[in-house]
Amino acid sequence: MERMVGTISRGVRAPIIREGEDLAKIVVDSVVAASKSEDGFAFRERDIVCVTEAVVARAQGNYASTAQIAKDVRAKLGGETIGVIFPILSRNRFSVCLKGIAGGAKKIILMLSYPSDEVGNHLIDYDRLDEKGVNPWTDVLTEAKYRELFGEVLHPFTGVDYINFYREIIEEAGAEVEIVLSNDARTILKYTDTVLCCDIHTRARTKRILKNAGAKVVCTLDDILNESVDGSGYNENYGLLGSNKATEDTVKLFPRDCQTFVDRVADMMKEATGKNIEVMIYGDGAFKDPVGKIWELADPVVSPAYTKGLEGQPNEVKLKYLADNNFAHLQGDELKAAISDYIRNKDDDLVGNMVSQGTTPRRLTDLIGSLCDLTSGSGDKGTPIVFIQGYFDNYTK
Repeated sequence: MERMVGTISRGVRAPIIREGEDLAKIVVDSVVAASKSEDGFAFRERDIVCVTEAVVARAQGNYASTAQIAKDVRAKLGGETIGVIFPILSRNRFSVCLKGIAGGAKKIILMLSYPSDEVGNHLIDYDRLDEKGVNPWTDVLTEAKYRELFGEVLHPFTGVDYINFYREIIEEAGAEVEIVLSNDARTILKYTDTVLCCDIHTRARTKRILKNAGAKVVCTLDDILNESVDGSGYNENYGLLGSNKATEDTVKLFPRDCQTFVDRVADMMKEATGKNIEVMIYGDGAFKDPVGKIWELADPVVSPAYTKGLEGQPNEVKLKYLADNNFAHLQGDELKAAISDYIRNKDDDLVGNMVSQGTTPRRLTDLIGSLCDLTSGSGDKGTPIVFIQGYFDNYTK
């Protein structure tokens, strides 16, 4: 009988992961147990096991304290007046990092991008900027000017006034603070030549602009805790990027040694099932909320590691394009047969070919990671493992 179901994404429950546990074994045991449950399934070639980065880091014990962050900031940026520029507005992602950064300085010049941060959290909306005649590409606002124009503005989802929130964090850490709003990185050089760039995806460009403009010391978040400080966790590639709040005084860092982990899980799944199963670690998905305008990707990458079969982009044709153009004269079984034959014989590389227009031009790991993030969520579903079947199927399978 013809298979009538395409891609299936299942959240798989697992125990609460603690430091030092054999996560690879827990993952394999959990997926195999799920296959034998009342909601069970049979394993197939090129199924995908996906594990959230959070439990990988938890099992590794990859944590750091605000004191350890502060020590590294002092060592790398001098401990005096530091410009902290373009951070995202997040209680989970940045507040504890900011506490540690402020602990490593006497004064913080906090420069926020506006009307929103890099991932779409808004301080103010564009309509109000227009109403007040503010040009965010050229105008620099002091905190006093911002308040004069806009007053207190609460984030619509969190109810937080992030300017007040970040000011209080810095002051409670024992540092002076001055807050500026600007979208030009070079603005910070009017206040200090020692800068910590806290943007995520644009950090290399920001660092280059500041260096070219004469900044004395410029670090990015991946320069902080890229090695252990007093026994802390660390990430040699991403430092503080991808970290999350663990407690009021600790962060969980992005996991490390990820390729070793995914390769081990793949080997164990092969032994347990006899099938070649793809494996990846996923963090944030790469999608944007149309209402809140938040781009989800606050991690430096969607997937820090994956097996080789997940490399590359989809190579798909658009079924409705074929039906409306190449085979507009056909219908029923003849149409199905013609489209199936076209798919079976499609080119190995459809880039630039009109028949692929409207398909998603993104990397497989970004697409799959987004599917995983939506499946597992970020709350209390209790499914840190996502098992995907049929992802590489098409109309002919």
